Amino acid sequence: MAKYHQYFVYILKCSDNTYYTGVTNNVERRLLEHQLGDNKTAYTFKRRPVHLVFRAEFSNIEVAIEKEKQIKTWSKSKKEALINGDFELLPEMSKKKFN
Repeated sequence: MAKYHQYFVYILKCSDNTYYTGVTNNVERRLLEHQLGDNKTAYTFKRRPVHLVFRAEFSNIEVAIEKEKQIKTWSKSKKEALINGDFELLPEMSKKKFN
């Protein structure tokens, strides 16, 4: 029987109201690492405390990494639509706006 792996893309809301997107196989452990500030060069180090506001589960690490990279390119408002579960807004927010 094949072993099932879990990977998560997660979004943290930082104390300065920015968002950090990451990927992990253990959300609770990773959140604690962010909170403790183990890495002084990490984006979240000077933006603590952080709060977990979104997570999505994947069984394939390559797909999880691809989704993480995609979300990192999104605008703050598009990330907030995802966080709030406003999935119907995501396609419209993807359209290029021309003046």
